[in-house]
Amino acid sequence: MAYQTVNPYTNEVEHTYADTTPEEVEKALSLAHGLYLKWHDGSGLEERKAVITKLGTLLRERRTEMAELMTRDMGKLIGEAEGEVDLCASFCDYYVEHANEFLAPKPIYTTSGNAFILKQSLGVLMAVEPWNFPFYQIARVFIPNFIVGNPMLLKDASNCPTSAQAFADLVLEAGAPEGSLTNLFVSYDQVSEIIADPRVAGACLTGSERGGRSVATEAAKSLKKSTLELGGNDAFVVLEDADMDKLAEILPQTRLYNAGQVCTSSKRYIVPEKLVPQFVNILKDGFSKVKMGDPLDRSTTLAPLSSKKAKEKLTQQVQLAIDNGAKLEYGFEPVEDQEGQFFMPTILTGVTVENPIFDQEMFGPVAVIYPYKTEEEAIEIANNSSYGLGNTVFGTNIAHAREVASKIEAGMSWINAGWASLPELPFGGVKHSGYGRELSEIGFNEFVNQHLIYEVEPTA
Repeated sequence: MAYQTVNPYTNEVEHTYADTTPEEVEKALSLAHGLYLKWHDGSGLEERKAVITKLGTLLRERRTEMAELMTRDMGKLIGEAEGEVDLCASFCDYYVEHANEFLAPKPIYTTSGNAFILKQSLGVLMAVEPWNFPFYQIARVFIPNFIVGNPMLLKDASNCPTSAQAFADLVLEAGAPEGSLTNLFVSYDQVSEIIADPRVAGACLTGSERGGRSVATEAAKSLKKSTLELGGNDAFVVLEDADMDKLAEILPQTRLYNAGQVCTSSKRYIVPEKLVPQFVNILKDGFSKVKMGDPLDRSTTLAPLSSKKAKEKLTQQVQLAIDNGAKLEYGFEPVEDQEGQFFMPTILTGVTVENPIFDQEMFGPVAVIYPYKTEEEAIEIANNSSYGLGNTVFGTNIAHAREVASKIEAGMSWINAGWASLPELPFGGVKHSGYGRELSEIGFNEFVNQHLIYEVEPTA
């Protein structure tokens, strides 16, 4: 498959990369497995911590340089890209600080002897990662697993190869042994072959539902563990007591951040019927103020979509919604003064359960508003989705907002805020949004052999 950086702002091909050969894949597998055998007994932790500390330093030193690579790969605003680099550096700090704590043997109370859980590496992992956060998606799986002692092979998205290679190069520069993280320009058939290899212990994927099914199937065939972080159709539930002034401060960015290309961003806005006109006006006001342009220009506030393909798909989805009865409240006009893959922010109402896009994830700056009469109806709308990644509940009474959040079928809920990602917060969903968790101690333990040691007390 073609691995190319096609700048979505200029539409120019900036870099093309040769496919990884079978011989190179074999070398990567051999190196990675050798490291696993070396680290399996728990050795090398301090050395690995030193590497991650250095990686954090390099990320901070080259913050803007690395951010520019991401912007050229998939178009995100330079400020958003710099924030992504900062977040990756914070992962380094967090896992170095907590490494010894997370890996310490955990005693188990038993009256019949002594027992504890020994934390051990599991083996080589195959990671398949997406394009919307080119550094973050790699960092959140690589850093904790490297600390554990799980070497990793990486297949990144074909449209952000420069970012993927840059991250892998930084890991080597930080002092990691060759084979710790190997970036591969491979096909999906090669990914399947790698997962099936007996030297590989598991697979993790962040991406589409289709990609998740493929990776999970291949892992299951070989009886290997997998984790999946898939799409979302996240609900933003506005309660009757919502402070509309505070809502106006955050609302537009819940849909515009990263040009709306975030699996956890709000996409379905569930609003009391009487507040819908005011809510629409708030969104219109925010959407109308965006400045499209060069994402490397710090005055730009809305970046292009990641690719021509992404723009075409989103255009088809919105048109399908309108053709099936949705009302266009704002936007969905051609962006004629820009050559890049720009998409005008759009607001839709009147999307019924019969509409083909009702249960589709729209990856871009499109907001769909659903009115409700009762709180029970709001929860029902929120749960009427095959996805279950995140959601937001917005209201003045925090205790009540928590109660509502607890009734929504999702892996994550935010109260009075859009989505957030921090190293100490577990990330993941339920239903078709996947399984398993990344980040926090929970994510740290996903690919850890929690080895029971049980000692029977000698009898007199």
